[in-house]
Amino acid sequence: MACTRRTKTLVSTCVILSGMTNIVCLLYVGWVTNYIANVYIKVPEPVPEKKLEEDNKGETLRIIERLDRLENVINQHIQETPPKGGDNAAAESFSDSSLFAHWGQDLSPESRRVALKKFQYYGYNGYLSDRLSLDRPIPDLRPDGCKNISYPTNLPQVSIVFIFVNEALSVILRSIHTAIQRTPSHLLKEIILVDDNSNNEELKESLLDFVEETNSQRPGFIKVVRHSKQEGLIRSRVSGWRAATAPVVALFDAHVEFNTGWAEPILTRIKEDRTRIISPSFDNIKYDTFEIEEYPLSAQGFDWELWCRYLNPPKSWWNQANTTAPIRSPALIGCFVVDREYFEEIGLLDEGMEVYGGENVELGVRVWQCGGSVEVLPCARIAHIERAHKPYTEDLTAHVRRNALRVAEVWMDEFKSHVYMAWNIPQEDSGIDIGDISERKALRKRLQCKTFRWYLVNVYSEMRMYTDTIAYGVLKNSLKSDLCLDQGPDTDNVPILYICHGMTPQNVYYTSTQWLHVGVLSPTIDDDDNKCLVDVNSRPRLIECSYATAKRMKLHWLFTQGGSIQNRKSKRCLELVESSESEFGYQLALQKCTGQTWTITHLLTGSSL
Repeated sequence: MACTRRTKTLVSTCVILSGMTNIVCLLYVGWVTNYIANVYIKVPEPVPEKKLEEDNKGETLRIIERLDRLENVINQHIQETPPKGGDNAAAESFSDSSLFAHWGQDLSPESRRVALKKFQYYGYNGYLSDRLSLDRPIPDLRPDGCKNISYPTNLPQVSIVFIFVNEALSVILRSIHTAIQRTPSHLLKEIILVDDNSNNEELKESLLDFVEETNSQRPGFIKVVRHSKQEGLIRSRVSGWRAATAPVVALFDAHVEFNTGWAEPILTRIKEDRTRIISPSFDNIKYDTFEIEEYPLSAQGFDWELWCRYLNPPKSWWNQANTTAPIRSPALIGCFVVDREYFEEIGLLDEGMEVYGGENVELGVRVWQCGGSVEVLPCARIAHIERAHKPYTEDLTAHVRRNALRVAEVWMDEFKSHVYMAWNIPQEDSGIDIGDISERKALRKRLQCKTFRWYLVNVYSEMRMYTDTIAYGVLKNSLKSDLCLDQGPDTDNVPILYICHGMTPQNVYYTSTQWLHVGVLSPTIDDDDNKCLVDVNSRPRLIECSYATAKRMKLHWLFTQGGSIQNRKSKRCLELVESSESEFGYQLALQKCTGQTWTITHLLTGSSL
């Protein structure tokens, strides 16, 4: 569950190893968080725990005692060899690892080696987690008004589902521990652990011992579902839902810490309207230091690649001047709480998706289009570890791309082209097998859902539309077909020629208004504007399209497939000229047309160029 916040585009250099040859490519990486959040390094005072209800107090305390005993087992076990990887697993230099940028300077070389192995295995600091208390106090980050809200006493019970694969045992236990401590005992019916085929023996023996001992005192309180093969996050959530018996189901990753009073506001909103799907407000558990980082209150949305992203709350929320009010949200970021029966009625998650990604967007879009709603609650806060890397899959992007195309084909109508454009994939004969979507299309028909255009107008009005695009892909000149137009370093606003790699910096979009966008498609109206190719004093430049339009700059280009690219006003052509200063022997220039020709990869269905 890693989402982006509103950001500016920056530049970084990466090395890509491609096949048998090493190709050094410049990757202009976008989306770096521009929120400066408060970081809690130490908590000066323990957070007072909620008083347990008398009728279940004994059972809850016995469970916590068992967790404490298991914590002691972990403490005795912290010098163990990590469960995966030999000496080569820690080949990365200590100084090069992000794990030690803000932590671990006082560790011995051997302890650093162990910590690095665990970091590579888990994607977070498992070494430190094993040494933290399972019931460590965390700051109460709810808006002040939340503490004064009274909730009904007859709220529905909840089943909490944790999914994991090869998670650190201490992290799982901390998730369980805080769920028990910070959920009213009369509301928490059960905890369900879904093990997606972990091969870490600690998660079979020590975890099972805890579950059996707990259930001996409170039969059936913790259930364990184990997959015989790895199914991925999406189908694991559905497995947890199938095992749940409470009226409401909370589906979470097993690397979270619950804050005070998280459950009551969520259960109240669902009790009022069972067609609401609720997300808590998330804070960050830093993967290296395990400090709690406060995140601003946000709605949850997505870009045209269907990566989830945090959004500023809508104007209607700000106008209320009430920071405790629910935030209307276009989508979900992955973890959510839902009425158990309504979740089935609405179609669960798309089990035809693979591993991870897109399911949260699909669910949010489907719920809105089919009569429900999605909210984020400021008074329900949960801290979540954002891993440095996801160790359970080597190619996450391929899964997200495939899943995104399933969403596009079922739910997005004519706007599905935007997803293909964002991923730089041909709309026809994409070469990607998205599986059978007939059942999902039948579900949409059965639920009599609204159009995606309705969703964009009424729910996600911040989303930019690109209906005037007629061609997209990489742009090549016939003089040197292994080089592509590239946005170059963002700080320069100077397009360059670079070896074709087809990634975002080389995405080009040609519109019916004769603009040439270069680089990422800006997802929302709140983000930085797209960059357009402009003739600036006989030099090719990339300028924000809205600014270039307002200043009446030369941003219109005459282009036909296999023909020249000529500025409509200056009459100069975009061409290649030899250059001894360029790494590849050529550079871009605007000059009198000499007959050089260009091709762009894809034409949209029904478009001619």
